Amino acid sequence: MIRKWAAALAGVGLSVVLAGSAVAQGPAPKDVAKTYADVALAMYGDAVISAKDLSAKIDGFLKDPTDATLADARKAWVAARAPYQRTEGFRFGNPVVDDLEGKVNAWPLDEGLIDYVDSTYGETSDENPYYALNVIANPKLKMGRKTVDASKIDRKLLTSLQEAGEVESNVATGYHAIEFLLWGQDLNGTGPGAGDRKATDYVQGAGCTNKNCDRRAQYLKVATDLLVSDLTAMESVWAPKGKARKAVLAKKGPAALAPIFTGLGSLSYGELAGERMKLGLILHDPEEEHDCFSDNTYNSHYNDIVGMQDIWLGKYARLDGTTVEGPSPKAYAEAKAPEEAKRLDALFADTVAKAEIMKAKAEGGMAYDQMLAEDNAEGNKIVQDLIDALVAQTRGVEAVVAKLNVKISVEGSDSLDAPEKVTQ
Repeated sequence: MIRKWAAALAGVGLSVVLAGSAVAQGPAPKDVAKTYADVALAMYGDAVISAKDLSAKIDGFLKDPTDATLADARKAWVAARAPYQRTEGFRFGNPVVDDLEGKVNAWPLDEGLIDYVDSTYGETSDENPYYALNVIANPKLKMGRKTVDASKIDRKLLTSLQEAGEVESNVATGYHAIEFLLWGQDLNGTGPGAGDRKATDYVQGAGCTNKNCDRRAQYLKVATDLLVSDLTAMESVWAPKGKARKAVLAKKGPAALAPIFTGLGSLSYGELAGERMKLGLILHDPEEEHDCFSDNTYNSHYNDIVGMQDIWLGKYARLDGTTVEGPSPKAYAEAKAPEEAKRLDALFADTVAKAEIMKAKAEGGMAYDQMLAEDNAEGNKIVQDLIDALVAQTRGVEAVVAKLNVKISVEGSDSLDAPEKVTQ
């Protein structure tokens, strides 16, 4: 009888040990990669949905350009930014995604390429021969030795102007071109206030302000349609037969995690902490803020950060209230490198908390460009604290991958690595 109980207990003990071993192993890398692709598909899907909502509001505005319909279109633009910014953690580890990104989120842009600008903008630039091309005002464009027929503003024309002359600030399409067309220039520097374009810039016939209202409306409509189609293309690369999904799932073993951690590290460090935040803080220059016409930069930064945490957790709440989740990078790291995983989890949480401080301050009346002002010690500290949190988060990512036998390369930034070059 004693031997039977002993055998039974031994069996229980054995099952406990085996269960514990299974837990310690964590999820398989291929399952983590599948969750990653599923979350990407859901995020880009929401970006498409919100861009279509924006398109509908812009159609309503163009049909009846009033202060109220312009306000509706602007609200829809802000809403559309949120799900897209959540996706940016997928950029740097997936070349096919990064190649498409330039069509929808390129910045900064020389707005004189698109439309009229204030006289303080200037008429020429040593770096950009098309600095003040003004497509909306000119049905014929002199571009080098060629004269381009711009009598019809269509997709072909705008696509051809994107990075014209191999100048990155020639941004003719995407969120920021639309943002400029809805808000106009923000001429307030580091003072309060965003762009203040009038709805009458789109009134057809009598009542049109700043001329070319018909062409301005054409441009806004075409740019918005392009945004929807370009985002749809980005969504499709994560579909079951999409290039990005196939590329990630084709990787074997821990290498399948490299795109995940490359994206998290590079967005945290070189892109967000460096180019989008530290550069503007060093120069105290509001032109370096990401959503510079609308003063929505704080939201874009916040959603970048929350999106990175979503990827780490392998969980995303969709706009329709459903949740996509599965085996996560966090769960894999906890099994293989528990101390480093615990620290990285805390670092993600700390970065989100610092971003929430920035967001609350902006919504309380201190816009992100005001935070950059040289004489704004409080605002500068809010931005620097978030930069510091992002840098620490990057170091946490690097510590985890070092224990996981995963090789990644994190993008750098002169603003962080060699700030003296920025001020020369």
